[in-house]
Amino acid sequence: MSSTQAILITGGAGFIGSHVVRRLVNQYPEYTIINFDLLTYAGNLDNLTDVESKPNYHFEKGDINDMELVGQLLRKYNVTGIIHLAAESHVDRSIEDPLSFVRTNVLGTASLLEVFRRYTKEAGINGRFYHVSTDEVYGELGDTGYFTERTPYSPRSPYSASKASSDHFVRAYHETYGMPIVISNCSNNYGPNQFPEKLIPLMINNIRNNKELPVYGEGANIRDWLYVEDHAEAIDLIYHKGKDGETYNIGGDTELKNIDLVRTLCKVMDEKMGRLLGSAEDLIRFVKDRAGHDHRYAIDFSKIKNELGWTPATDFKTGLAKTVDWYLANDAWIDHVIDGSYRQYYERQYGQ
Repeated sequence: MSSTQAILITGGAGFIGSHVVRRLVNQYPEYTIINFDLLTYAGNLDNLTDVESKPNYHFEKGDINDMELVGQLLRKYNVTGIIHLAAESHVDRSIEDPLSFVRTNVLGTASLLEVFRRYTKEAGINGRFYHVSTDEVYGELGDTGYFTERTPYSPRSPYSASKASSDHFVRAYHETYGMPIVISNCSNNYGPNQFPEKLIPLMINNIRNNKELPVYGEGANIRDWLYVEDHAEAIDLIYHKGKDGETYNIGGDTELKNIDLVRTLCKVMDEKMGRLLGSAEDLIRFVKDRAGHDHRYAIDFSKIKNELGWTPATDFKTGLAKTVDWYLANDAWIDHVIDGSYRQYYERQYGQ
């Protein structure tokens, strides 16, 4: 790839997106990095205050479904590639409002692909489109086995169905139009800046405020956990070194039952907060299981390991301690996200 690039990162103010933006801004000062985000409830510019003054960083507010605006930005910055992270991503929300997931994840991805196809044809470039997806498109596993890049799709929630559909659109644009694409499917992410509707930050925030810790069913569902900075490193590697048309699974090599994760987190929080009476485990409450709750996810990431040399660098004990430390040191961040006052920062900073 050329040493001079302009990369449009959709959803760059979100949890994973902000870590990807920060990494690329710092790792490649010769690149132009454009953070394109609608700033919905999970998009927070507070996530990027440490890079906002960098000369190679630019923020643009907008919707990936706004094809005219996207086209204008592609031409304005002479974009050479897209890393597509913008998505509705919470399973519970998809059960309540499935059509919003169709609009963003399916129609939004298709709109982005089409604008990029027209733009690259007009500009005479072979721009790469990198689509970041999820392991949930594969469905669920029993007590054994792993998802590979060849596992048939079997989505079981509106969220995973919308991501599966977007994956297919990306592959179709490669096969039909020859668009250079790569796709990655990752396991559950955790780390700093994650919106507190997700399991780990939700539990941290509830323990911090001495609230109940809701655990679905008996907590027997199993997930593989990936530290977000390891994921950002993998995305960087796949964008630059991945083969056109290929899919790469990104896993954390850490399988845990939800209840075991919560109990481990309680112990860490007890230690970090200096709890003297009782334990945070006393706050655990089992609640009615979620509809269509997949039993187990586990990723075989041998392809990215063997072909690109990536493995997760952060063991779960270290990653969880770093995550807890960040949330305890940034309790104001959580409060701002929850009450929406973080949006005032956007108004101050950009005056829109």
